[in-house]
Amino acid sequence: MRDPYTILGVSKGASAADIKAAYRKLAKKLHPDANKHDAKAASRFSELNAAYEIVGDDDKRKAFDRGEIDAEGKPRFRGFEGAQPGGGFGQGGGPGGANFESFSFGTDGFQRRGAGAGPGAGGFEDLLRGMFGGRASPGGGARGHFNQFEAEDFGAQAGGQDLIAELTVTLPEAAAGTQARVHLPTGKEVEVKIPAGITTGQQIRLKGQGYAGPSGRAGDAIITITVAPHPVFKVDGDDLRIELPITLYEAVLGAKVRVPTLDGAVELAIPPDTNAGRTFRLKGKGLKVKGGAKGAHGDLFVTVRVVLPDKTSDELKELAKKLRDASPYDPRKDLG
Repeated sequence: MRDPYTILGVSKGASAADIKAAYRKLAKKLHPDANKHDAKAASRFSELNAAYEIVGDDDKRKAFDRGEIDAEGKPRFRGFEGAQPGGGFGQGGGPGGANFESFSFGTDGFQRRGAGAGPGAGGFEDLLRGMFGGRASPGGGARGHFNQFEAEDFGAQAGGQDLIAELTVTLPEAAAGTQARVHLPTGKEVEVKIPAGITTGQQIRLKGQGYAGPSGRAGDAIITITVAPHPVFKVDGDDLRIELPITLYEAVLGAKVRVPTLDGAVELAIPPDTNAGRTFRLKGKGLKVKGGAKGAHGDLFVTVRVVLPDKTSDELKELAKKLRDASPYDPRKDLG
């Protein structure tokens, strides 16, 4: 196996906190559930776990740095101070050779067995400690097994990772609420209930629809909502705004005109001599008020805009000339 420091991307002088942070970052990136189409993801994730088992544990890291174990955590004996009676090898060289320890490596990692070990007897301590606060990994920390993770490592549920998805809805759907289907990065398609009054940037959490972790428990799916721009209405908080085109004669003579709303068209009375830019308020025709009383809605503000016909007739031009000559006025007199 490669050098564990290299695998984790840290220097040999890195602090324990830096090593833990590097591991968490890489674990999220390399987790097999996040790389379902990568055949080598599992082996890279296993290699990462094995590296962290060495340098993420204080005792193992010291043993590795001293050359007592290799990158796989196996013992690397570089010599013994003397053979003891019965075929055992002594360590510490106690008087009479009575003090000795032996070591083995297997599925339970390093095991230390002492026989009459007295003061000053050296050797390895139990090198297996679990990740993140001393919890042991499945299989006693044997190389190739996944370590356990804290809830913060892979999402709201221990062992699982949250996934992020986006969903765009129309303004009428956001205003009234709807059911929509969203395709998740996991390949699954789920139905999402969109509550009435939702706005751009709000999120919906689907429990248990995220990535599954080593324990089999899944995180959540977090759906970020975007409300698509509407061709007619503009959103202003809980209110809506609309520009309403009216004719020249409707502005001069007054009229009743139909105004679209999210609930259907309503009739608006335009009084005579209405100037372009005048705004009318239709109460309760806006969006649902967030945190307001039940059934409370914002308003719809209608701003009129006088629009001439696509092609001005000769009669209208002659009338305009007569008005200009007979009743001239300056609408810009207050501008200075």
